[in-house]
Amino acid sequence: MLKFMRHILYRGYERLLTQEVASGTVPRHAAVIMDGNRRYASSMKRAIRFGHARGADTTEKVIDWSWEAGIEHLTIYAFSTENLNRSENEIENLFELIGLKFDEMCEDERTHARRMRVRIIGDISKVSPFLQASIEKIERTTRDYDGFHLNVAIAYGGRQDIVQAVQEIAKKVYNGELEPDEITESTISEHLYPVGGCAVPNVDLIIRTGGDTRVSNFLSWQANGNECAAYFCVPFWPEFRKIDLLRSIRVYQSRLAAHNQNNASRIANFVRAIGNV
Repeated sequence: MLKFMRHILYRGYERLLTQEVASGTVPRHAAVIMDGNRRYASSMKRAIRFGHARGADTTEKVIDWSWEAGIEHLTIYAFSTENLNRSENEIENLFELIGLKFDEMCEDERTHARRMRVRIIGDISKVSPFLQASIEKIERTTRDYDGFHLNVAIAYGGRQDIVQAVQEIAKKVYNGELEPDEITESTISEHLYPVGGCAVPNVDLIIRTGGDTRVSNFLSWQANGNECAAYFCVPFWPEFRKIDLLRSIRVYQSRLAAHNQNNASRIANFVRAIGNV
């Protein structure tokens, strides 16, 4: 009975949050640091692979929820450059899991019904041949879609991203393809991952699970200087729920409202100052 009542209360709260979020502006681009898979597995006294598998299930749900909420771009941090220091067995298992999920996406009717474009950001030369093949397949399958954008960060680091962009720009300057005084913020954005593709837009909301309150070298260029809202929550990634996503959107909306109110107040003060002059 108690479990049933909790279920009813949860569904009621989820519906309330959905209605509240729908009445405001939804972030165009949300980015997620999916932290806690290994700690979740440890808490369940299971192998690390179990945590990654449950985390992959949560990722699939979050894609659904983001689409339903009206988010246009979702970027997920699947594997950082720092993760390359993990055991060879864990890395191989994780690459295999990610590759299998990409293969499933190619056949999933939701991918095509939503016209979901999947792009990988990161140095894919550092991943296994199996995963490279899966990446090539999912990007080729969805390259003409523009209904929803899923960016998956693999072998990715924010500083590394900026470094490779600067290197590419320097090559163009050296070859006479670009003048130094032509370099702008847009120039740098256009040379970030994915290489040779449309730039990933600035981040409006960044979410991190697992209890840590840091962004871990994730989308350093796109998240800074953009009034990006941040939402840190305690649940490990496999435990992340729809209400957690809705709460994060509500945080973004509250921040946006406060920002707009501050701007309106400054404009009013400026007008009064002119009147006094």
